[in-house]
Amino acid sequence: MRGSKNISRYNRWGYIFLIPFIVIFIVFQLIPLGTTIYNSFFEHYFANGGITEIGPKFVGLQNFGTLFSDGRVLTCFKNTMIMWILGFIPQIIVSLLLAAWFSDPSLRLKGQPFFKTVIYLPNLIMASAFAMLFFTLFSDFGPINSMLTKIGLISSPIKFTSTVMGTRGLVAFMNFLMWFGNTTILLLAGMLGIDTSLYEAAEVDGATSSQVFFRITLPILRPILIYVLITSLIGGLQMFDVPQIVTNGDKTALREITTMIMYLNNHLYSKNFGMAGALSVFLFIITGILSIIVYKFSTGESNE
Repeated sequence: MRGSKNISRYNRWGYIFLIPFIVIFIVFQLIPLGTTIYNSFFEHYFANGGITEIGPKFVGLQNFGTLFSDGRVLTCFKNTMIMWILGFIPQIIVSLLLAAWFSDPSLRLKGQPFFKTVIYLPNLIMASAFAMLFFTLFSDFGPINSMLTKIGLISSPIKFTSTVMGTRGLVAFMNFLMWFGNTTILLLAGMLGIDTSLYEAAEVDGATSSQVFFRITLPILRPILIYVLITSLIGGLQMFDVPQIVTNGDKTALREITTMIMYLNNHLYSKNFGMAGALSVFLFIITGILSIIVYKFSTGESNE
């Protein structure tokens, strides 16, 4: 009886240490989430240059109907997914290759700590600073165009940031550079945790390196791959600072470049809180649905 009381007192400290997290979660996440959902059912905006306040007036689902009436939100969702996919596919391929090389003892790669640090460094740089650097490098009269012109490869500047494919490619390339190092470290940690006896048994059975990778390494890495895919998807749907800076914050940017958060920022900038709340709720729902689909699809194959 006395031992159970000591255990209860000991467990009580765990709940005490959880209090700061619970308070921060309620104040900075749960309450704003509830407020956003609440505002999505009201007409509330500022007219006449932000002088006249209209609302708040309860309108039910009218904001959601207005949101989908012009199809702009679906276009922004398509833009976001295209740029995320263009950056994620090379990211996961390069990360898998690098993690396999770093974890293979037979290669005996030298200077691994240095290379791991170098590939992770872009992840430590602010996305806005990274985007500003690339915006300067690839501008119409930037260093890249100047260099290509001087060596005679082009006669006139390439408008990287003025075309759909150029801008999408730059955004995808920057997202790839910023995140492939983090993904490599995660996959490498998973590969180093695999029991080496599995590889030894496969070698005895005469399995090739590709068979070992696809039949042993990838199935064991499935939980980490699912985690990387879901977190990358959530981050992709929140894409804002990189495309915003690449387009120089132009409100009349090409429809093919505007992302979901850029579209949301336009409503917040114009102080249309009702529409901003409706778009935020839609983004929250679509993020949850896509995450569940990815998780179910990935785990469903392993259970068969």
